[in-house]
This record gives sequence, structure tokens and C-alpha cells, in this order.
Amino acid sequence: MFVVTNRVPVAEGYRSEFEARFRNRAGQIEQNPGFISMRIMRPARDGHPYLVQTTWESREAFDQWVGSDDFRQAHANPMPKSAFDGPSEMEMHEVIISADRPDR
Repeated sequence: MFVVTNRVPVAEGYRSEFEARFRNRAGQIEQNPGFISMRIMRPARDGHPYLVQTTWESREAFDQWVGSDDFRQAHANPMPKSAFDGPSEMEMHEVIISADRPDR
């Protein structure tokens, strides 16, 4: 598995809009080959970034999505620069160990 996490420092007055954009997103990431899951995480403390995390079967699946029309459509109408308290930071990791509760 391949996990991509984008740390997005959203400015105070734009948090509701940021969340609404994901609730009403244009793209359909779920339909892309190799997609496993997506999580949008609101920070529990002020001054911390939102986390946008996607999980893929492989790095290749993620790269194919980044080159797709769905990706271009999902990122076609960005929020203004003033909506962010700084640049976002993308992290990519290959999963080497994973554990889940057995009843889930």
C-alpha cells in the first residue's frame, strides 16, 4: 500500500469552505483504479494543519490518478491563497506494517 498525506494549513475564516469543498468535491476519486481510501482530518488544536490522506494499492496507482482528468477536475478551482496560513506539505509513504481490529 501507498499512503499520501497532504498537510494543509487552512486559515481560520476558510475552514468551513475547505471542508465543504471535500464534501461536495468535483472529482470521483473512489472510481480510480488502485484507490483504497481517503480521509480528511480536521485538526484538534488551533494552529495545526488539516490532513488530507489517501491510500492506494501502489505508487503507480497514485501516479496514474495524478495524471488523470479526474485529478485535473478536482483541482481546477482552487481556493484563494489567502485561505491558507502557509504552503501545504505532501508526504508519501509505503506501508510496511498495518494492523486493524479483527472485528472491523
